[in-house]
Amino acid sequence: MANQVQALYDFTGEPGTTEMTITCGEILTLMNTDIGEGWWEGKNSKGQTGLFPAAYVQKLSPEENTPAKMAPPAPRYDQAADDWSDQQYNAGDSNYHKSTSHDDGWEDDWDEDTYSEIGPGAPNTKSMNQQAPLTPLPGMPIADYNSQIDDGTSNFSSVGTVRKSKFAPSSKVSGESYLLGTLNVEVPESDKVYIVQEGDGYIWAAIPQPYNVTVASPKKESKFKGIKSFIAYQLTPSFNNIQVSRRYKHFDWLHERLQEKFTLVPIPPLPDKQIAGRYDEQLIERRRVQLQEFVDWMSKHPVLSKCEVWQHFLTCTDEKRWKAGKRQAERDNLLGLNYCISLVVPEKALLQTQVDHITEQCHTFVNSMDSSVKSVTNMCLAQTKRFQAPYKTDCQKVGEAFYNLGNALSLDEGTVISTSKLTSAIKLTGGAYIEIGRMYEEQPKYDWEPLGDKFHLYKGIVGSFPDVLANHKAAVQKKRECERLTAEHKMEVAQLNEVLRRTDVISYALLAEINHFKQERTVDLKATMQKFLRQQITFYKKIVDKLEMTLQQYDE
Repeated sequence: MANQVQALYDFTGEPGTTEMTITCGEILTLMNTDIGEGWWEGKNSKGQTGLFPAAYVQKLSPEENTPAKMAPPAPRYDQAADDWSDQQYNAGDSNYHKSTSHDDGWEDDWDEDTYSEIGPGAPNTKSMNQQAPLTPLPGMPIADYNSQIDDGTSNFSSVGTVRKSKFAPSSKVSGESYLLGTLNVEVPESDKVYIVQEGDGYIWAAIPQPYNVTVASPKKESKFKGIKSFIAYQLTPSFNNIQVSRRYKHFDWLHERLQEKFTLVPIPPLPDKQIAGRYDEQLIERRRVQLQEFVDWMSKHPVLSKCEVWQHFLTCTDEKRWKAGKRQAERDNLLGLNYCISLVVPEKALLQTQVDHITEQCHTFVNSMDSSVKSVTNMCLAQTKRFQAPYKTDCQKVGEAFYNLGNALSLDEGTVISTSKLTSAIKLTGGAYIEIGRMYEEQPKYDWEPLGDKFHLYKGIVGSFPDVLANHKAAVQKKRECERLTAEHKMEVAQLNEVLRRTDVISYALLAEINHFKQERTVDLKATMQKFLRQQITFYKKIVDKLEMTLQQYDE
C-alpha cells in the first residue's frame, strides 16, 4: 500500500499554481517527497494531485493507512491541555523543524526565500509554526504533586499551551519552577518591568523614552555569485538613527523567540507566507507594510519594546555580536511564566473572583473579536478583488458602449442637424467611464489594502489571546491544587503563600496586558477607520468630479 499522510491543518493552494488545497484530517496518498524547500506532492481521494507544505501533514503508520482519524484539535482556552503535563512538539518535516546545532551564520540557519506574503484574507496559516497543535508525550499522566515534593522530581514542565518552535533547547516552557519558588535567577534592575495601578485597573508602566522604527527600502540582494537571492528590509530606530538590514527569515527567528519568551503577551503577527511571486513588487510592498505594522506594535508595547532580544535584533550591525546574542537568546532561561520573575507588581493581593470575572469577559470578547476581524479581513480582500476586476470591467464596458454610440453618431454628420458636439460629448462620456474603471483598479492600495493590513495585525494578536488565557488558567488551577494539598497537610503554608503571591504576579501581568490591548486598539482603530473613510470620500469625490466635468460637455 502506498504511503499515506494525514493533514494536520487546512492549507489553501494558490489558484493557477501546482499547489493543492488540503483540509485538516484529510488523508492523502504521498507521491513525491523530493520536491524540495519543505514541499511534498500527493493525491487526494478525488484523484487530484498537487503540492502542499510537508509541515502541514504527518505520515501514517501502516496500521493507520486506513480510514482517517481526526487530527488533534488546536489548543483552546476552554480545552487547555493538562496544566502541567509534559508536551512535545510535532516535529513535522525536518526541512522545517531545525535544531540549534545548526551553523550560526546569518544565511544558513534556515531558509524562507521560497515564501512571500499572501496578504489580507489569506488562509489563516499565520506562519506554519504559530498555532500548530501540540502532541503530548505518549503515556505521560499528570504526576501526583505530593510524590514530586517527596522525590524532588518533576514530570511536568509546561503551563497551558506552548507554541511550536524549531529551536530545540527551549522547546518546553516551564512555569513550575517560578510558581513553586525554585527558580533562582537574579534579574538586573534595568530588565525589570513594572505594573502599576491606574484607576480601578492595572497597566504596564509607561515606556520612559518612546521611540519608533521605520521599515523601508526593500531591495533584492544576492549571494553565492547570484545563485541565491532574497529581499532585505532596512530598519531604522529613532533612538539612534542607525540603519540595520534584515531579511524576512530574521523576523521569523525573532518571532519564534518572542513567542517562547512571552506566553502572557500576544505577539503581533508577521506577514503570511506563500511559495510563489516572492519578488513581485506589489507583494514586496505589502510585506513591508505588514512588517511596519509588526515593528510599530513592538515599539509601542511597554514589555516587548525593551526586551533584550528585540533590542539586539534592532541594533546589532556586527556579525560576531549578532551570533553571540543569537546564541544567548536561544539559551534564555526566563521563558514562558518564568519571565514573571522580571515583573514588579503592587503588594496588594488580588481577589480571585474579580480576576476570574475579568478573564471570562476577555474570553467572551476574544471569541467575538476573532470572528469579527477575520470577517473584516476577508471583506477587504473581497473588495480589493471586486475593485480590480468586476467594478473596473463594468465601468470599462459602460465606457466602451458610450464610445461606440459616439462612433455610430459620427457616421451621420452629413445630416441637416449637426450632431458633432453631441457626438463629441458622448465619446467623452465613454472615455470618462473608462478612466473611472482605471481609478477603481488603483483605489484599493489607498483604502482596502491598508485596512486589510491593519486587521491582519489584529487577527494575529486576537488569535494569540486564547493561549495567553490558557496559560493563566493553568497557573490558577495549579494554585487551587496547592490550596487543596495544604488543606490536606501535604504542603507547608509558607510554600502555599509563595504560590499565591506568584500566581498574583501572573494575574497582574494578564490584567495589564488586557488593559494595554484595550488602550491601544481604542486609539489605533479610531485612526485607522478615519483614514479609511477619508480615502473613500476622496475616491468617490474624484468620480463625481469626473462625471460633472463630462456633464458640462453637453452644455457647450
